[in-house]
Amino acid sequence: MSVRKKDELTEAVKKAAKDIEGGKFLSFLLNNEEYGVDVLNVREIIGMIDVTSVPQTPVYVKGVINLRGKVIPVIDLRLRFGLEEAEYDEETCIIVVDVAGLLMGIIIDTVLEVLDIPAAEIEAAPKFGTKVNTDYILGMGKVGDKVNMLLDITKVLTSEELMMVENIQNS
Repeated sequence: MSVRKKDELTEAVKKAAKDIEGGKFLSFLLNNEEYGVDVLNVREIIGMIDVTSVPQTPVYVKGVINLRGKVIPVIDLRLRFGLEEAEYDEETCIIVVDVAGLLMGIIIDTVLEVLDIPAAEIEAAPKFGTKVNTDYILGMGKVGDKVNMLLDITKVLTSEELMMVENIQNS
């Protein structure tokens, strides 16, 4: 993805966040499936840059990046969801999100677009029983004949994992 396209999407996210409080989601691909996060949580979209690894962290915690002088922890969303690891390419992006006041980068395969999904087109997250945690799924957004899994980015990591990531950022 070109730098210009990423900048345009970042601007679209900022504009959407100002225009309306809900219903706008930044969509992206992860393992050829479409996901979305509320644009109000998105701060920036950047291309893949060098990530400094941090020892003794879970495999999905790739490390930290220096973003304009600020140290930001980065997780690979594929690995967090237990998907197969993929090589990073020119389409791979880091979405910088605000999770309860903590800036964190999430590595995704490809950024798609900002979608406006009306509340009437969002269904509750499916339940898969007690063994599968789906708390991080905000809902299923219907867009045409596709379904986007809408993530509650504040719940992708458990509170213990968030504390670990925050400690990484503050160390």
